[in-house]
Amino acid sequence: VRLVESGGGLVQAGGSLRLSCAASGNIVSINTMAWYRQAPGKRRELVAIISSRDIANYADSVKGRFTISRNNAKNTLYLQMNSLKAEDTAIYYCNAVIKLAYWGQGTQVTVSS
Repeated sequence: VRLVESGGGLVQAGGSLRLSCAASGNIVSINTMAWYRQAPGKRRELVAIISSRDIANYADSVKGRFTISRNNAKNTLYLQMNSLKAEDTAIYYCNAVIKLAYWGQGTQVTVSS
């Protein structure tokens, strides 16, 4: 199983980005999918998670600004990020739980203040 993130980049504070994560390989069905992030010198933290039934939960720091969604037919996960802040700067990782947990390679998001 391979996860490939895309959509990261440099954006000014207050701007928006949309991350995508495409899953491929021997996939029967994906359970939960999630976005994590890791800023320099900090631990990896959960940003948002979505179940196979589209029930989503968010870290308090991104509630109201980020929206997680998934397209099960395409095995793709998304993260719409609005009103970005400098503290959102991090490498964002896609996570998918099938029978095991899989990770993407990460995509850099940099928010300039």
